Amino acid sequence: MTSPIQPKKNRLLKWFKKYHKWPGLIFALFILLFAVSGIILNHRGIFSSVDVSRKCLPGNYKYNNWNMAAVKSAVKLPDDSLLVFGNIGIWKTDRSFTSFSFPEGIDNRKIYSLLQTQNHRLIAGTLFGLFEYNNGWKKLNISVKEERIVKIIEKKDSLLVMTRSYLLIANLNDKSLKFSIINVPAAEDSGNKVGLFRTIWVIHSGEIYGIAGKLLIDLVGLIFIFITLSGIFYWLAPHLLKRVKESSKSRIKKVNRFSLKWHNRLGYWTVLVLLLTTITGMFLRPPLLISIANTEVSKIKYSKLDDPNTWDDKFRDLMYDEVLKRYVVATSDGIYFSDDEFGSLLRKYSVQPPVSVMGINVFEKMVTGGYLVGSFSGIYQWIPDEGIIIDYFTKLPLTEASQGGSPFGALSVSGFIRKPDGTQFVFEYGGGAIRLGESGNFPQLPVEIIKKSPISLWNTSQEIHTGRIWEFLLGPFYILIVPLTGLASVLILVTGFFAWLIPYRRKIKKQESIILKTG
Repeated sequence: MTSPIQPKKNRLLKWFKKYHKWPGLIFALFILLFAVSGIILNHRGIFSSVDVSRKCLPGNYKYNNWNMAAVKSAVKLPDDSLLVFGNIGIWKTDRSFTSFSFPEGIDNRKIYSLLQTQNHRLIAGTLFGLFEYNNGWKKLNISVKEERIVKIIEKKDSLLVMTRSYLLIANLNDKSLKFSIINVPAAEDSGNKVGLFRTIWVIHSGEIYGIAGKLLIDLVGLIFIFITLSGIFYWLAPHLLKRVKESSKSRIKKVNRFSLKWHNRLGYWTVLVLLLTTITGMFLRPPLLISIANTEVSKIKYSKLDDPNTWDDKFRDLMYDEVLKRYVVATSDGIYFSDDEFGSLLRKYSVQPPVSVMGINVFEKMVTGGYLVGSFSGIYQWIPDEGIIIDYFTKLPLTEASQGGSPFGALSVSGFIRKPDGTQFVFEYGGGAIRLGESGNFPQLPVEIIKKSPISLWNTSQEIHTGRIWEFLLGPFYILIVPLTGLASVLILVTGFFAWLIPYRRKIKKQESIILKTG
């Protein structure tokens, strides 16, 4: 006699199978793209020399009016010409553009900081280290493991180089620059904590446990790829069997049995780590990002985050204010200053300008007073000692009420140039060069630069992984791709687990019943 509970279990099993199958098929492409791009993102150095032609991507990835962070800033040379630098590398300009050579791969040519010293040495900071130009670019040894340069400044005879984790100094009078580390003290508000955003980031990438953690997440990506493809094949198999010759049917059945077996095994063995990777990924992009952007948590013991360096991966920019005899240090925790050459705890400004969680892109001393601070949250004149923040476009003061909400402003500022004649240009990530003040345009983007500026495979993967690749189709709604795919993946994983668990428990109970009867 059939138990009345049995039909309920059958209905529940059908429900799990239904909501495992259809979301899996609908979101299969997105899951595959996220998995493949995630593996590439985990190994930037390996893929840094691989480029992708912008012709292969949607139209909004083609350079137009110096957009997409093509330009970060410029350095004035003694002859009043400019060295313009950014994602396009370094180009010298007066009325025409002439390129400098640089290592192969557009990712190696992204310039984060450029300095022409008083003794005419040209130093460039990149994603992969520090370079000096002397009949060609030569990489300099800075003696630290983390070589992502964020700023280079000159102070008298000293060259100061800031990476994301260290501040280094060298004597510019030495023919061969020899760097030593400046021990930057902790901040006065330091609580030995780390941003929740970074914590989730390193968990999602596996970086929290170094290369071993990254390889584990690579494996997670491969598992996602396999279970997605095997799920598609399981759905296609009955349709294929109706259309192929008899001789091919046994091969299809064999492959289907094998893929289904490992689809189930890998799914239930790794469901927890698959869920963890999915959920953490959802919080690294808007709108969920907004809920964690300004939250700090304790460091996870015995992990990458548990670093004795207080400023590990926190430095973002540096300036020396000659008038105030003060170092101003921009970090992921805010902007601090030191009036005693880093002899005591760094002090945090009580009034902070808006800076996107994506990082600071413009940080300059202003002749009219204060500092110019730009990021994806906009661009502002900031006079910290007077507690004043003024929108640099509207010239209106910023109120506390207007600082809340999204970490992205009306203008996503990626760069700024003040030409020798005083003309100013802001570079917006999407729209490109915008002249401030009187009407006029920045020089047209030369065809030569466009030809020599593909997009790196790593950045292409980043565009895919963040969902921005779909902006051409969905407009601003592309930001929903990550959370919707994440929610769908959670549903697929949970329903898949229970769709396996219910028949498995029935099988175990049946076996136990047979043993009891025969025993």
